[in-house]
Amino acid sequence: MTMKNAIITGLTVLILVFSTYLHAAGDHINHEENPSADHKEYGHEDDGEDEHGHGEENSSRIDGEMAQQVGIVTSRAGSQELNQTITVYGSLVSGPEQLSHVRARFEGLVKSVRVTIGDRVKTRDLLAEIESNESLKTYQLHSPISGRIVQRHANTGEVTQDQILFSIANFDTVWAELRVYPAQQSSVAESQDVHILTADGSVESTVNHIVPSLESPYQLARVKLDNSKQTLSPGMMVEARVQVGRFPVSLAVTKESVQILGGRQGVFVKINDEYRFKPLVLGQSDDHFYEVVDGLESGDEYVSKNSYLIKADIEKSEAEHEH
Repeated sequence: MTMKNAIITGLTVLILVFSTYLHAAGDHINHEENPSADHKEYGHEDDGEDEHGHGEENSSRIDGEMAQQVGIVTSRAGSQELNQTITVYGSLVSGPEQLSHVRARFEGLVKSVRVTIGDRVKTRDLLAEIESNESLKTYQLHSPISGRIVQRHANTGEVTQDQILFSIANFDTVWAELRVYPAQQSSVAESQDVHILTADGSVESTVNHIVPSLESPYQLARVKLDNSKQTLSPGMMVEARVQVGRFPVSLAVTKESVQILGGRQGVFVKINDEYRFKPLVLGQSDDHFYEVVDGLESGDEYVSKNSYLIKADIEKSEAEHEH
């Protein structure tokens, strides 16, 4: 099972467990029997409380203990500084210092080979032993860097000349080379923060160098990336968002909090133990926040983490009612 599938499976199980927990715990989840007039403002009707505690449309009542157990976290809506970014594209490459080609110091006969393709080696590890044609003495060939053997062109009994016997690569760090076109060049500079997106996730770093690209109309922003977990490979295509500034907004919510319910984007607002879905008009955004143009007041308490659990429970209850 891949990591992505494992995460999806885990989330699905969590949603099912949460929904079952809510439905089974009638003494923990209750809905108001006499909704106030302001409930109707958001499309709620006085239908009465059903057996699962979903008397209000698009709302759910959950006591504090249960909310804590399932990981529901709330925040207060307020002002926020958003990152102003520009998007650039590029690819991952290795640095010249990360690849070493090892040749024999003197021509001779390969007496033994100690490593093969895929082996990890450290600096000064023994790679092979070679008998010199001139002195007839055997000397040792050591690794000049730590890394992994990616090529081997040496076998016992073969005669060495000037060919490469081993290639060793160290990809504990890789470089992103991002294309910055003329219209963007005045905005991108060294030391700016960068959020790099790959097929497998994202990485945060900073712009290390801005260098010209020979015979190309763009510059290259070079970004050094930690790859100690070996999740990045040279040749991968990447998208990057370079932070070129910040700007304030009077009201914002986290991106994670926003859900779509009934075809509208919104968040779940907490009023006592009740969580009501409140549609929002959203404005500008960055990687982490949405500006709120309308639909929320400063200081409103909203579900900022695991709001999808409440959405899943409401949708499950609505599906049961249809049957």
